[in-house]
Amino acid sequence: MQTKLIPLAIVVANALVFAAGAQAQEVVKIGYAGPMSGQSAHLGKDTQNGTRLAVEDLNAKGFKIDGKPVKFVLLAEDDAADPKQATSAAQKLADAKINGMIGHQTSGTSIPASRIYYNAGIPQISASATSPVYTHQKFNTTFRVVANDNKLGASLGQYAVQKLGAKKIAVIDDRTAYGQGVADEFGKGARKAGAGAVQIVAREFTNDKATDFNAILTSIRSKNPDLVFFGGMDSVGGPLLRQMRALGIKAKLMGGDGICTEAMPRLAGATAGDESIVCAEAGGITPEQEKKMAEFGERYKKRYNESLQIYAPYAYDAVMTMATAMAEAKSADPKKYLPYLAKVKYAGITGDIAFDSFGDIRDGALTLYTFKGGKRTLIEVVK
Repeated sequence: MQTKLIPLAIVVANALVFAAGAQAQEVVKIGYAGPMSGQSAHLGKDTQNGTRLAVEDLNAKGFKIDGKPVKFVLLAEDDAADPKQATSAAQKLADAKINGMIGHQTSGTSIPASRIYYNAGIPQISASATSPVYTHQKFNTTFRVVANDNKLGASLGQYAVQKLGAKKIAVIDDRTAYGQGVADEFGKGARKAGAGAVQIVAREFTNDKATDFNAILTSIRSKNPDLVFFGGMDSVGGPLLRQMRALGIKAKLMGGDGICTEAMPRLAGATAGDESIVCAEAGGITPEQEKKMAEFGERYKKRYNESLQIYAPYAYDAVMTMATAMAEAKSADPKKYLPYLAKVKYAGITGDIAFDSFGDIRDGALTLYTFKGGKRTLIEVVK
């Protein structure tokens, strides 16, 4: 019987196919969306950097799911902090069959985008969206690793009255879901803490791209407030403080995590005098966690050649929390690991992470800061 010879090229090709199949790794796609252009780009890029660093760390340590090494990849989209663009970005990521979503950055983008991820069955963890609406839509796919506006605003209102002695308060917001929400909760908290002795002497609004506040500040000046609360981001809060001082308004400026950034003194310029700003970050680092956070900050600076802003460590923890749920479920399939994510427990850089029935972080902490010498300075951590 004549032996049929198989051409060498076919043998080599088959061997290569077999080797590739044997070595193939499952690819786990992590989505991210936030403002990578526009006034809040520095914050969106900060969050993206934290997400990317987590993905790189998971790959570097050979993370395994069900005993098999997997490769994480990051798919990022720019939503420009615009709700309409956010839904387009969300649909693009959903169509790409991402395994999990980190973001969006703002409440105004996270809320409309969340319906798309819910409809696609994709778990979504925001590292920064604080509006209660985000997690109260009865979507089992929405989670966050920071405290919400109910706690943030109420705690700031209480601090303004009880610690800063504010009696006459002006409140301004930028009409975004985040800005209006945190400003409303601040007002409630201040009134409750003041027990009738506190006046909200003005309730004004602007928008998240405004640069001229002369009209509303002139109105506020006549009411002589001792504190101005601003619900919005640093790109508006900085110029707002400049114009407050130019008009002779000497009141402290208070706000949430949107103005609690390393960029705030630069945006406010010389008007950002020592202790002229009081703000709160939706998260809290206990003394036990300070070493972890310092080490993360050093790694971040080495990797990106710049200091972290605010949200990067929360985004990092969000990715790691999601990966932990995948490992526990022995699957990166969103439908399989989603129930595990709902009951996950993860000891992160920013603290212990576990979620309540809404997807909000349990026992979320807040950190109060001021600025001294152009640097953000800790006041206290509030539980």
